[in-house]
Amino acid sequence: MAKSNNIIRFKATMKKFEEMGEKTGWTYIEIPENIASKLIPNQKTSFAVKGTLDEYSFRQVSLLPMGEGNFIMALKADVRKALGKRAGYELDVIMEPDNTPFEFSEEFMLCLNDDPEASKYFKSLPFSHQKYFSKWIDSAKTNDTKAKRIIMAIGALSRKMGYTEMIRANKKTNPNL
Repeated sequence: MAKSNNIIRFKATMKKFEEMGEKTGWTYIEIPENIASKLIPNQKTSFAVKGTLDEYSFRQVSLLPMGEGNFIMALKADVRKALGKRAGYELDVIMEPDNTPFEFSEEFMLCLNDDPEASKYFKSLPFSHQKYFSKWIDSAKTNDTKAKRIIMAIGALSRKMGYTEMIRANKKTNPNL
């Protein structure tokens, strides 16, 4: 499939899912099919983009398919905080496909290699799910938090838990991780 180098610009209103399965509570913007098709024509699966939301720069962010050719871009808490906006606010969006290869957390990969069971399960996960672990670890603000997240991730993977299961299981006991 040929990748497009088109840069698109549009206005989007931040929205929040009330009841949407695992996406419940997510804040996001919609990328309608007519706009998404300018990025990569006929794309039906998730793909990475880079660009800006107002003045906030981002890269390697996945657009997630929602059916009918429409996509969403989730806006995590750190993004909303940097923007100073929440659901209901409008954003000036500029984006283009980001074909830069993803780089996993080096520390995480080194530690993961020391646990064959966790490593085997990790490698069985879809690439996008593997990236959740690495991005979460790399988003730690301190080395101490990063180390705790690596330990938590390897423990969860050795018990054959995915990212979402791990986060839910640990949310009550470690809300700051």
